[in-house]
Amino acid sequence: MISTIILSASEQKVLEKYIDELENFKFLAFSDDPDKIYDALNELNKGVIFVDLDFVEHDYHMISIISERYKDIRVVVFSPYLNVESTVKSLRSGARGCLSVPFLKSEFLSVMKKIENDFSLQKKEKSKCRVITVFSNKGGIGKTSIASNLALELAKVSKEPVALVDLNFQLGDVTTFWDLKPSFDLSYMVNNLDKLNDDFLLSTLEKYKNTSLHILADPPYFKGAENISVNQIKKLFQALKSAFSYVVVDTSAGFDDKTMFAVENSDLTLLVTVANLPALRNAQRCVGLFADELSKKDSIQIVVNRYMENDEIGIEDIEELLGKKIFARIPNNYFTMMSSINKGVPVCEISKDSNVAKAYKELALCVVDLVFKMYE
Repeated sequence: MISTIILSASEQKVLEKYIDELENFKFLAFSDDPDKIYDALNELNKGVIFVDLDFVEHDYHMISIISERYKDIRVVVFSPYLNVESTVKSLRSGARGCLSVPFLKSEFLSVMKKIENDFSLQKKEKSKCRVITVFSNKGGIGKTSIASNLALELAKVSKEPVALVDLNFQLGDVTTFWDLKPSFDLSYMVNNLDKLNDDFLLSTLEKYKNTSLHILADPPYFKGAENISVNQIKKLFQALKSAFSYVVVDTSAGFDDKTMFAVENSDLTLLVTVANLPALRNAQRCVGLFADELSKKDSIQIVVNRYMENDEIGIEDIEELLGKKIFARIPNNYFTMMSSINKGVPVCEISKDSNVAKAYKELALCVVDLVFKMYE
């Protein structure tokens, strides 16, 4: 049972009534004395504190103290004057939910369900996180489409938390593909590495609808990315691997130090190509480079995008040229893919029965199967 405390000069009765209707929560105490709240929290093993933002005069420092000092306490703020600024400040300070007054029961239940799931996840033994990097040193062949749709299918297949990270600092398109305007991006994360615990990441990364996919956007401006170091990326990855079961990385089409770090520290790298000579020559160079740099068997796998059965260059030709078996083929379906990109939604929401949607689902299943076999 999860105990709840209310810090406010009002709204007690409504909150208490809602809490009493929940199976796994119980109302414990009400207080209108902020100075005594820490004593009450010291008595809890795990719980939720509802903080009236206006009553504590928007004391975000207090929210930070509670979030950092009491790892098993979740803070939910509420206010009749809640806006974008106060919501962002609350979440950055460690709040796990923000509610407007008067309360909407649906919003209250959604926040409490999320907190209940957080506590449930803590009880489960964490499986080893698998990092999958999607790479090509040639632009315009669908690398971001594959990374984005694969990440969503991994979330659907595994039912586990998945992070999609846009590591393309110059031309990142993940947020465009998902039609998102996230409040937090990668530059914010690397500048707040001391805050990167599991709860913070799960609550601040942009969650895609009602799935377990969380998206970390690239910096919106070049200036926000130029000073990000490989060491910061390393620490970010360590935090992500603690919070998520899968991390899918979309990289730039080059060999910069951050991209190479991602490749070298991935369980699996999907090298994307298409069936034309320029792309295949580039892929051939990558296979040679990675063979010299990486020692993990099968860590580099080939994905042929926009594949057509009647291509002049066939699968056997590609395998002979690259010296590797093809891991997956994503069929050429121009109209479905263009509709997906232009509408900012995944392929499965455009046409779940299309050949390309089925191929992405099959790719996710193959990835899950391979990464676990690799480390059995």
